[in-house]
Amino acid sequence: MSFDWIAVAAGAGVGLIVGVTGVGGGSLMTPLLISVFGLDKAIAIGTDLWFAGLTKVSGSIAHHREDHVDYHITKKLLIGSIPATIATMVFMHVEGIKKSGDNMLAYALGIALLLTAVTVAFRPVWYRVGIWLERWITRETRPALTVLCGAILGVLVSLSSIGAGALGATMILLLYPRLDMKRLVGSDIAHAVPLTIVAGIGHASLGNVNWVLLVELLMGSIPGIWVGAKLTKHLPETITRIALCICLVLAAKKILMTA
Repeated sequence: MSFDWIAVAAGAGVGLIVGVTGVGGGSLMTPLLISVFGLDKAIAIGTDLWFAGLTKVSGSIAHHREDHVDYHITKKLLIGSIPATIATMVFMHVEGIKKSGDNMLAYALGIALLLTAVTVAFRPVWYRVGIWLERWITRETRPALTVLCGAILGVLVSLSSIGAGALGATMILLLYPRLDMKRLVGSDIAHAVPLTIVAGIGHASLGNVNWVLLVELLMGSIPGIWVGAKLTKHLPETITRIALCICLVLAAKKILMTA
């Protein structure tokens, strides 16, 4: 079996950026699959959901072993996200949304990319916003709001493959600003794995996954993430964040213009 080494290299590049910035591969991989590999939007989204889910499995296990997962938060997010994901996939089945010409997928993808860019650009601000919101978000209302955030993520991730990482972490930070950062990251990853895999199963049932390409991407991404994590301490965080935001905005612009 011959491999497409361009796909392996693309997976390594995305993995490297993920390792350096900590931003989930969905926001990077889906536009790449559309623009470079020419996949339909639906197939790119479905393939990326499996890519994101499988690449985060080892991270989720590692955070679990280090006791970095707040399962009370993860459970509430899943109570919202899994039913929302299933409902979205049922809607896609009923409407037959699986072709690149479906504007809804393009708009969802573009909006998710822009939201991720804003999230990454203002990453240092969200903690202060969360502390400010504490005057309105009480202990009694926080569980319901967590479920609501999970539902929003479920719909957005199902339609775009984007949001389970950067957006999910930001939502947790806004609702739980005093949560230790390691537990915030661990809880976000622990939630992202079942969410992306459930959504990926839904897309697979629609035929929206390129399995061969997925394997080739994973071959590059796994070592790429490891190398990126090692490089993090040597690269200026502000510069990498700005560069990533520019890439996300340009990708969103291109996709929205083709909608």
